[in-house]
Amino acid sequence: MAANRSAGVSWTRSKHADVSAGFADIDWARPWLASIEARGRRWQTAALAGYDNYLATLNDDATAAAQVTGRGKPLAFIAQEALPSGASYEGHIAQTGCVPTRHNLHDFFNASMWFAYPRIKAALNARQAEQIDTLGIGPTRGGVRDALTLFDENAVFFACADASLGRALRGFGWRTLFVGERAAWGTRCEARIFGHALLEKLVAPYKACTGHAWIVDVPADYFSLDDAARRAFIDGCVSERLNAAPIDSRAFAPLPVLGVPGWWDANASPDFYDDVSVFRPGRRSRGC
Repeated sequence: MAANRSAGVSWTRSKHADVSAGFADIDWARPWLASIEARGRRWQTAALAGYDNYLATLNDDATAAAQVTGRGKPLAFIAQEALPSGASYEGHIAQTGCVPTRHNLHDFFNASMWFAYPRIKAALNARQAEQIDTLGIGPTRGGVRDALTLFDENAVFFACADASLGRALRGFGWRTLFVGERAAWGTRCEARIFGHALLEKLVAPYKACTGHAWIVDVPADYFSLDDAARRAFIDGCVSERLNAAPIDSRAFAPLPVLGVPGWWDANASPDFYDDVSVFRPGRRSRGC
């Protein structure tokens, strides 16, 4: 998330206007956007009206939701150029509650996740800030911050009530997961995209688009819950895991997201999964 966030990056109103056309390209019929559609449509309208209007809308929602960031500061959104010189992006959010936000799709989806999964976003911010406090800002992030950033940018929650499906995912068992167990999707497993960079990529979907799956064990009755209750469940249990122990990049399993049943028309044919450049063979020697 911190890429190009330094104070040396200058974002003028004209530059924001140049990128605003990307907001019009969001297709709310995409199934992976269903959880954020209602708020997202309002934000999209505001973003197309202009950067100031967009930030005002985000802040109205943040005030109404009374959400907080990693160190309990009230959540707010500020223009990117308001990030003080020399300040780190994650550290500034933790210390002030203010999220530097550009007028682009990447930050649009980042802000969306603050509302869809507020406890997870706060936990990630707290852990990132701890790392910055301990190690400072250097030429490299270090393993823990790399993993936290990977999670923030590209994570997909694989909610699973059947351990065999988690094993198929970890073991690159694509035919099992997507063809043989196709009926399990929506009843024993599902995917929910969290990573905002991944959501940005999926505005223009392509077959090789791959997320980093974080397996979330859920009870069978999870699948009888409505969308809001499912998100709340994941928000709670994943944030607890993030707060309890450090993570590293080996905790993830690759998931080609357009392979998820119901997410892409072409995957109705089993032949879709024969493309080994996307659905690669492999074997994991350890669990997540």
